[in-house]
Amino acid sequence: MYKDKEEVVLWMNTVGPYHNRQETYKYFSLPFCAGSKKTISHYHETLGEALQGVELEFSGLDIKFKDEVMQTTYCEIDLDKAKRDAFVYAIKNHYWYQMYIDDLPIWGIVGEADENGEDHYLWTYKKLEIGFNGNRIVDVNLTSEGKVRLIPNTRIGMSYSVKWKRSDVKFEDRFDKYLDPSFFQHRIHWFSIFNSFMMVIFLVGLVSMILMRTLRKDYARYSKEEEMDDMDRDLGDEYGWKQVHGDVFRPSSHPLIFSSLIGSGCQIFSVSLIVIIVAMVEDLYTERGSMLSTAIFVYAATSPVNGYFGGSLYAKQGGRRWIKQMFIGAFMIPAMVCGTAFFINFIAIYYHASRAIPFGTMVAVCCICFFVILPLNLVGTILGRNLSGQPNFPCRVNAVPRPIPEKKWFMEPAVIVCLGGILPFGSIFIEMYVLHLHVFLDYRCGCGFPGLRSCSYVSCFFLWCFRMYGLFQTSFYFGYMAVFSTALGIMCGAVGYMGTSAFVRKIYTNVKID
Repeated sequence: MYKDKEEVVLWMNTVGPYHNRQETYKYFSLPFCAGSKKTISHYHETLGEALQGVELEFSGLDIKFKDEVMQTTYCEIDLDKAKRDAFVYAIKNHYWYQMYIDDLPIWGIVGEADENGEDHYLWTYKKLEIGFNGNRIVDVNLTSEGKVRLIPNTRIGMSYSVKWKRSDVKFEDRFDKYLDPSFFQHRIHWFSIFNSFMMVIFLVGLVSMILMRTLRKDYARYSKEEEMDDMDRDLGDEYGWKQVHGDVFRPSSHPLIFSSLIGSGCQIFSVSLIVIIVAMVEDLYTERGSMLSTAIFVYAATSPVNGYFGGSLYAKQGGRRWIKQMFIGAFMIPAMVCGTAFFINFIAIYYHASRAIPFGTMVAVCCICFFVILPLNLVGTILGRNLSGQPNFPCRVNAVPRPIPEKKWFMEPAVIVCLGGILPFGSIFIEMYVLHLHVFLDYRCGCGFPGLRSCSYVSCFFLWCFRMYGLFQTSFYFGYMAVFSTALGIMCGAVGYMGTSAFVRKIYTNVKID
């Protein structure tokens, strides 16, 4: 809320090529000049802003609430050859810049070239029109004028003006104009999302119907066997899924890694669900970095989920090195994310990009991992081992593993994994597009394969839909998309395993096994 004549700060954020949205630099990395007003030291409000490369620097322009400013020159640029070359490079690569007034983003173009591409012109006049409702700013528009040809060894004056106008836009609705109206008004998008949702419902119903029909027949057949005397039952052989009852609950070959993956997947699922609910309730997009800050906080707060499910599963499988499992489960996802971020950070530092993460932010992230995530994971692990860490399988496990019988080619694990990933990936395909612009009753499950399909999808999207270029942009895109695809695969695999485990446990509980 502002009082009349109260200072309104115009923050300069970043500048970068239009087609490489992630490749951004400090605004004053180009030879722009600042106003004469006293500079306010640049700062980061939240951890999310620092990680997203927000570089707020005071513009030096004198703006006061409801105080109009006629066109005024606030500084001059001594355009030597080096500065001219910098501006020419920016114009050739279609550089745009971003500013903030009262957290409202504004975008502008650095300049433009003539039709022949020989002469280059710089926009020198920032014409600001600010809308207010009562004592609050609800709208900001920027018009770039004053096109000046770039000639070496000349002086270019930079000017601005401020016009205030009353607006009927409510303060709560001031970010609505930044939402994509074509998405919300286009029926095809909503139809596609509804189609994906209905496909999931249909597939779940279809698979459930097939499984229930098969199980009824098996239960009826096994019930008849129970009515036989012991002599006839001993002469008969077990068949169907009942014959693997002594092996289906056998511990995995690598219980430590497996339980850590399941715990991490359960935590990712919890984080996704909570963040989606919070985003629906709160307008997280109205504050810079709020979505990322919320995700980091929720991930740290849900660390006991990771420890509980990972620790309990490891204890059920007879694992004894529970401390090692706790450390692996706690740092598996943070190490993957931080390792990728630090690798990209070196490239960003080389490019002097604003995406370079400050050292203090790195220390803060490491402190969160060691002093928040690890202790909470320890609490969850202890609870999981003590409350649900005892093996409670409905049937005993044979000492000697039963050989897996030969199967037809379409029942091989590789085929099952590929086919099992089609349906989950198909259900989230539309959501992934908007973001970018069954059960196998033996030893294996293909629920984590959507992560690999997602990796293939983002590669095709990069090649045919984006016009990105350069080492930094390519590393940034594929690095974080690899993290996304891996996290998606771990989450889908964990959810698939939990559902499969509950289903298998249920069907063997209802069958009498000697």
